[in-house]
Amino acid sequence: MSVGQWIERTKAIGMTVSTGRYGSTFAHKDIAFHFAMWLSPEFQIYLINEFQRLKDEEQKNSNLEWNLQRTLTKVNYFIHTDSIKENLIPLEISKTQASLIYASEADLLNVALFGITANEWREKNPTLKGNIRDYSTLEQLVVLSNLESINALLIKQKITQKERLIQLNKVAITQMKSLVKHRALRQLE
Repeated sequence: MSVGQWIERTKAIGMTVSTGRYGSTFAHKDIAFHFAMWLSPEFQIYLINEFQRLKDEEQKNSNLEWNLQRTLTKVNYFIHTDSIKENLIPLEISKTQASLIYASEADLLNVALFGITANEWREKNPTLKGNIRDYSTLEQLVVLSNLESINALLIKQKITQKERLIQLNKVAITQMKSLVKHRALRQLE
C-alpha cells in the first residue's frame, strides 16, 4: 500500500503526499521521527543520545541558575552580618554570645520566609545534609537575598526584631506570590 493510499483509507492527518515530477511526502515531525527510527536503528540511538544530551544540558543550566542565586544569597549574607555586627552586637560580649545573636537573626529570616527555624527544619529532615537554604527553590533564594538586604536596613533603623519579623514576612509573601505567578506564566509559554 502506498502512503497516499494509506492516508486516504485511514483518513490520516499529519501527512501529505503530492505526486508528479516534483512530488514528495511530508509528515509531522513526530511521525517522521518514528518512521526514521523504524527504518534506521542507528538513527534511533542517535536521537535518544541527543535527547539525553539536551536534557543534561537543560539540567546543568538549571543548576547553574540555582547556584548563581545561592552565591548571591551568600554575598548578601555579608551585608546582613555586617549590619548585625555594627548595630546589634555589643563589644563587651563573648564570641559565643555573638554567635547566638547571628543565629537569632538568621532564624528571623528563616521564619519570615519558610515559617520555621533552622533547628526545626533539621528536626523534620534528619536524613538531609546541609540546611534549609540548600533545599530552597530559586524563587525562595531570590526572596531570601532580598530579605537579607532589607533586614540589614531595618536593623540600622533600630526597628525591633518583632517588628522586623512582621515586615519581612509581608515582603516574603508578596515577593513569593509575584515570583511564583511569573514562573507559572513562563511555564505556560
